[in-house]
Amino acid sequence: MQFEKYHALGNDYLVLNATSYPAAPGPETIRLICHRNFGLGSDGILHGPMPSKRADFGLRIYNPDGGEAEKSGNGIRIFSRFLWDSGLMKHEAVSIDTLGGVVRSRALDDAAQFEVEMGKVTFLSSEIPVSGPAREVLHETIEIDGQEFRMFAASIGNPHCVIPVPEATPEMAKTIGPGIESHPMFPNRTNVQFLKIIDRENIRIEIWERGAGYTLASGSSSSAAAAVAHRMGSVDNAVTVHMPGGKLRIEIAAGYEIVMTGPVTRIGTMEIDPEALAQ
Repeated sequence: MQFEKYHALGNDYLVLNATSYPAAPGPETIRLICHRNFGLGSDGILHGPMPSKRADFGLRIYNPDGGEAEKSGNGIRIFSRFLWDSGLMKHEAVSIDTLGGVVRSRALDDAAQFEVEMGKVTFLSSEIPVSGPAREVLHETIEIDGQEFRMFAASIGNPHCVIPVPEATPEMAKTIGPGIESHPMFPNRTNVQFLKIIDRENIRIEIWERGAGYTLASGSSSSAAAAVAHRMGSVDNAVTVHMPGGKLRIEIAAGYEIVMTGPVTRIGTMEIDPEALAQ
């Protein structure tokens, strides 16, 4: 089984060409392929291009735990670069159908960067989803291991819990993130961002990603965190999101429509041997 590997600010994905491999691997095989020691190592598998009735290309996104993700900003940029490298995408924007909605992606700087129309951020509990009565999930409290945190919940096609903090650290994401990911408030689990406001145009986040764990960068997390910071009144409409893996540019339009811009780097072609799959 052959893959193309790319990273977007250190968030790495394996692309499985659906033209050659129409069926996605099962959850156990995905976990093995993505394993950093026993497999090829990645933050997930992108399976496409697939037929779509509502977009130019269809895409399925699998987390390294074998579960399926609705949307991934970095994954969409990586898949866009794969389309470019395969001759399926030129300078014109293309539409990509994900479980979290249709997005539009456009190559910039000869595919060194991609601009993605990520869709609309919502804070409505029924759409994220968050348990309890119908409401916008703003300035609420969540308790983890006896500690209380102020939180905001949002969705941009996949769920996010944003925790504003004076200082965001990797240790915070790794120790508190898992408990929030699987908290009963989030019936589908959630991605988690620890958010520090730097100034009106810059924020910093540390990320615990649902199904993947501690992550160096995330496009959907950047989109959700920037939208929350804007809803808090702390930032303007154009925000640079700083992460351990690098920076993304997020533009917030009316109605919380998000445009994300950031780089993609090709790593190479990888093939997993049947011997590894037989473990």
